[in-house]
Amino acid sequence: MLIDTKEAFRNELRSGTAATPQEEVRRRERTRPLGPKALEIIREPVGEPVSRVVLTGMVRIGDFVLTALVGALVYGVYLYGSLGFDGLYMALLLAAPATTVLLLQALNAYRVNQFRSIARQSARIAAAWTGVFGLVLTTLFFLKAGAEVSRLWLGVWYVAGLAALVGARVGLYGLVRGWTQAGRLQQRAAIVGGGEAAEKLIADLEASNEHDIRICGVFDDRGDERSSDMIGGYPKLGNVDDLVEFARHTRIDLLIVTIPMTAEARVLQMLKKLWVLPADIRMSAHTNKLRLHRRAYSYIGNVPFLDVFDRPIADWDVIVKAVFDRVVGAAMLVAFAPVMAAVALAVKLESKGPVFFKQRRHGFNNELIAVYKFRSMYTDRCDTNAAKLVTKDDPRVTRVGKFIRKTSLDELPQLFNVVKGELSLVGPRPHATQAKADNQLYKDVVDGYYARHKVKPGITGWAQINGWRGETDTADKIQGRVEHDLY
Repeated sequence: MLIDTKEAFRNELRSGTAATPQEEVRRRERTRPLGPKALEIIREPVGEPVSRVVLTGMVRIGDFVLTALVGALVYGVYLYGSLGFDGLYMALLLAAPATTVLLLQALNAYRVNQFRSIARQSARIAAAWTGVFGLVLTTLFFLKAGAEVSRLWLGVWYVAGLAALVGARVGLYGLVRGWTQAGRLQQRAAIVGGGEAAEKLIADLEASNEHDIRICGVFDDRGDERSSDMIGGYPKLGNVDDLVEFARHTRIDLLIVTIPMTAEARVLQMLKKLWVLPADIRMSAHTNKLRLHRRAYSYIGNVPFLDVFDRPIADWDVIVKAVFDRVVGAAMLVAFAPVMAAVALAVKLESKGPVFFKQRRHGFNNELIAVYKFRSMYTDRCDTNAAKLVTKDDPRVTRVGKFIRKTSLDELPQLFNVVKGELSLVGPRPHATQAKADNQLYKDVVDGYYARHKVKPGITGWAQINGWRGETDTADKIQGRVEHDLY
């Protein structure tokens, strides 16, 4: 049943069916603001999250580099003048740090909770580092190479390396403590569904110490007679529609659905609303009678969950993409500087007004960002909200504007947005707030339209290179574009 439910839901999303007129009426009529408790949480300062996966990975890399660097420095001071680059020493400078990382991993020293205690960290580091040198000495003995390696070098490396590792952990302790107090190491979660199931889940999570979950509140579509205002010590902040709005105004990393999997229709109805958010979605599995293999579950502490949706880009992928965007974006700015200067001059010479045109568009998680373009319209006819589509031979467009729009040169200033981190080089194109197709706003034409904002928008994307660009005068055109964006 679980497999059928998830597959049925995914098939519904792939179909790209537009919302029915009744659904659109309900969507437009819904103007009820969020409640005071939800607004109070929204007002809380929330820092950018620090990925636990990236943090522990960086600590592993740091341990390897630090221990190898200390050994190399000691070698350079005492032995380089007489030995130069000796092969045996170089092998030890790589093997010992690598083995240290493996031993620390085996001792569970790379868990974030371990970083919060200097005593626990220091004990594990001392055990691992001592074990590595014991292994080095044993290996040298059996290889009959003990006489070829300086005991002074090994001794100084052991003492200096241990001091460096412990010192680095002291600094890490301070960082983790600050990030914890700021909530940057926490997963901000919302519970979907109330009642006894939600209360049991909350109790089990709180009884497990191996997690960093900050439950913001509970959202449930059922009335107060079946779902009270306080569930497991946390307030009920509204219904599922309120959760979608709530997550647009504050960071939510995790959505936990406590509704039983047997309530298939209700689960699908809720997930169809929630999948547009840039958050991981998990279904609570600890109360289900069906028991799957342990590997079928993901765990928060000791509590099992079934994965429904993951954020498209997370952990190391975020780092890699951000570095790629900024490095390549900056290089492209330098490379295209002469072309941009020529376009700017042409725009300025043809008509009065600024060279750049700034327009507010939807970015990641539906946030509004100011996107830059070269101005392609006459200043007094610019449409900052894109309320009216630009058509062929549009009288608002200048002669230079027609050329730079056709060749996409008007998009080059968006490289500044890329370097600033507001856009990516590749991603769904950001649309203007009032952009329309067939005289309807995009969000009213395509069901699940906002799911394209689960990632950072880009200068170009899968839709554009597959021909979905230009005018969107019909519903089919924006439907096809969004389907490619989601793909």
